[in-house]
Amino acid sequence: MWLDAIAHIQVTYSPEVEDAMLFFYSKVLGLTEIDKPEAIKANGGAWYVLGDIQVHLSIEKNPDNATSRRHICYLVQDLKAFKQHLQKHGVEIIGDRFPVPGLNRFFLRDPAGNRIEIAEQSIKSTPKCI
Repeated sequence: MWLDAIAHIQVTYSPEVEDAMLFFYSKVLGLTEIDKPEAIKANGGAWYVLGDIQVHLSIEKNPDNATSRRHICYLVQDLKAFKQHLQKHGVEIIGDRFPVPGLNRFFLRDPAGNRIEIAEQSIKSTPKCI
């Protein structure tokens, strides 16, 4: 096997929703922002870290995320409580169209339309995210 781990995930958005994206990832999802390299700071966006994985937000003039199924999957300890937190921020919850036994989850889209899966592991033998 050649690959060892995921280093980062890049999510793109149009310039018009930058403020909403930065608020969503830092305040609503609660990710920790980290410094971007000096050479690319002027390009906008932000970098966040969660455990050993980084999430990079980058401006892209014409992203088409609204219908894409690509996504990031975040694990949470209490799915119901996190769902309530998201709803308080006006985040639309998208139900699980293809339930997996032992995996409680739902989906949402960030302000730029990027798909996000939120999952709570209920049985240790099932995959964490799909």
